[in-house]
Amino acid sequence: MATQLSQAKSPTELVISWEALPKDFQLEDEPVENTGQPLLAGALRESLEISGFIQPQMLIASNFGLCATVNGQFIAKAPDWVYVPSVNEVVGNRKSYTPNLEGDIPAIAIEFLSDTEGGEYSVKRTYPPGKWFFYEQILRIPIYIIFEPDGGLLEYYQLENKRYELEQPDENGRHWIDVMGLFLGTWQGTKEARTGYWLRWWDRDGNLLPWAVEQIEQERQRAEQERQRAEQERQQKERLIAYLQSQGIDPNNLPPFS
Repeated sequence: MATQLSQAKSPTELVISWEALPKDFQLEDEPVENTGQPLLAGALRESLEISGFIQPQMLIASNFGLCATVNGQFIAKAPDWVYVPSVNEVVGNRKSYTPNLEGDIPAIAIEFLSDTEGGEYSVKRTYPPGKWFFYEQILRIPIYIIFEPDGGLLEYYQLENKRYELEQPDENGRHWIDVMGLFLGTWQGTKEARTGYWLRWWDRDGNLLPWAVEQIEQERQRAEQERQRAEQERQQKERLIAYLQSQGIDPNNLPPFS
């Protein structure tokens, strides 16, 4: 089954179709480029899960094959993190995803820069095409983000007139993502023994979506505040009882208020 997007009218045009993954097709099993990338991707998903954002029809994955057929040749690229608002069928163990055929076009693709050749910026058109070209011209993903974890540089590109345009952040250094109803920005700190820059989510009121360890700490702090409040009330009650007794008043036999 294939969903045809366009028909070529000249040799320079692309014929793009959306076909199921061939059974004999071997997805590239590239090694993770460094140990920090899985942590960065996992942290992005974790706070969304805790906040209750993720719904069954959504597809959020990392190093996951996005597929298309271009001029009769099958192509699969695996962004470091991808968000698809809605899929046609909820599948527990997807190996790949073909937009249009299986659901929405991905709304966001994120790449974490590494020390390799910089393929995240590749506009190579010939087979196999570069990632930038694939996301921009073939999949036409509305938002493409490139994040450099070591220096904390966040490049946010928006698809405008079929081209990615670099967007500037707001006064807080964040980008509003309307399709998610959340802000995305950078944060510096430590998680899982990694200290450095992270991509984080904030809600529309500017509240940071917590990770599990942060949520536990927040709950611990709230419990401690409640314990302190209860202790203060107990001490105040004891002082009041002591004062009444010093005045010869039985605190257990006070006259009713008139």
